[in-house]
Amino acid sequence: MLFAFFLGAGNIIFPPLAGQLAGDNLLTAIIGFLLTAVGLPLITIVAIAISGGSWEHLTKDLPKYVATLIAILIFIIIGPAFAAPRTALVAYEMAVKPFFINTMQLDLVIFSAVFFTIIIFFAWSRGGLINIIGKILTPILFICLVILAIAVFIDPQGKIISAHGEYITHPLQKGFLEGYNTMDIFGSLMFGVLIVDTLRSKGITESSIISKYLIRSACIAAIGLTFVYISLFYLGATSTSVASNADNGALILSLYVQSLFGAHGQIVLSLIVLLACLTTAIGLISACSEYFSSLTPFSYKHWVVINSVICATVANIGLSQLIIVSIPVLFTLYPVAITLVTLAFIRKKLPNTKMAYCVVIFIALLFACLDALKVVGIDVSVFNILPLFEVGMSWLIPTITAIIAMFFVDENHSRHESVKETSKKKLDRWLEF
Repeated sequence: MLFAFFLGAGNIIFPPLAGQLAGDNLLTAIIGFLLTAVGLPLITIVAIAISGGSWEHLTKDLPKYVATLIAILIFIIIGPAFAAPRTALVAYEMAVKPFFINTMQLDLVIFSAVFFTIIIFFAWSRGGLINIIGKILTPILFICLVILAIAVFIDPQGKIISAHGEYITHPLQKGFLEGYNTMDIFGSLMFGVLIVDTLRSKGITESSIISKYLIRSACIAAIGLTFVYISLFYLGATSTSVASNADNGALILSLYVQSLFGAHGQIVLSLIVLLACLTTAIGLISACSEYFSSLTPFSYKHWVVINSVICATVANIGLSQLIIVSIPVLFTLYPVAITLVTLAFIRKKLPNTKMAYCVVIFIALLFACLDALKVVGIDVSVFNILPLFEVGMSWLIPTITAIIAMFFVDENHSRHESVKETSKKKLDRWLEF
């Protein structure tokens, strides 16, 4: 179920284009992409497990209003604002539109309404998600992906050519940033909580057992996603003969599959895309509705309907426009999410956890905003002196520096302890870490 939740629109449309642009730097770009698109989601699920299995446990050292604000922003991003509407748009563009000669805006309106009506039906089942998605939809989806992957590696449709653009100079960093588009670290923060709720509805309440299931499911999802990403990257890298002028991954994938399987290729691709987008949308709407129902008088089912209606409306702005709007938001919040997960693993080593969480996350957010402003097109060249600013990761070094500094901030040491002894203890604690 978790694998199917992750494998959605962004996971399918971005790797092919990244693979084509990476060219002969394919391996390095894949490593960077896997760090954000597989490594971070896996680590995030583990962080949720070791923190206690809920968002509240993960953010307990932040002021409650800050934790709530971050959660609301993340849920808006993965729910009605970006990720969930994107699933409908990708499903329409790749699985439905190719079968029609002429399409109108009304067709998208009708499709998005039908798509999210189906989502409402599945999301209402809650406890039945494991049975519906994990046991039925995911196996069908995975079989289709295996067939596609085998065909790609046995019969590549072109040769790998030279890298393009930023993939020439820094393919690792570019691949890393490209992984932002999957939004999977946000999904991890919320899907982990959703799985805990699903397990509890099955009568599993012991924390150690819940953590075990969370970590196991995260590993299964990570293995599946790695297989999919490598296949799609290689597909993109060998696509220049059939999709040399394509400007997006959806078109590359569509042309490649048609070249592999002929006229019936589009049917195979449509089935993969519809199942992937459907299962991810169910997970996103369910997770958002679960959280918003805990903050408001409206029930879970009410929020499923509300979120689905908003998603169906937002979907009608179009795929390209939605992706453009989402990029600066991702550049702002992704570093915050990464920092939050990192702190979960070192929390017990920090002498002053509340101060550490507030300071480090503020630093990550501050410098992430600079990266976001640059992406928007605002002139922030004055900050070019910052390390990694050129590649959109100026937040990294200051955040790491802030984390290290927090090991030397202790408000509880004895007044009678000498300065030398205090410093030595702090240094020993850092070295032990």
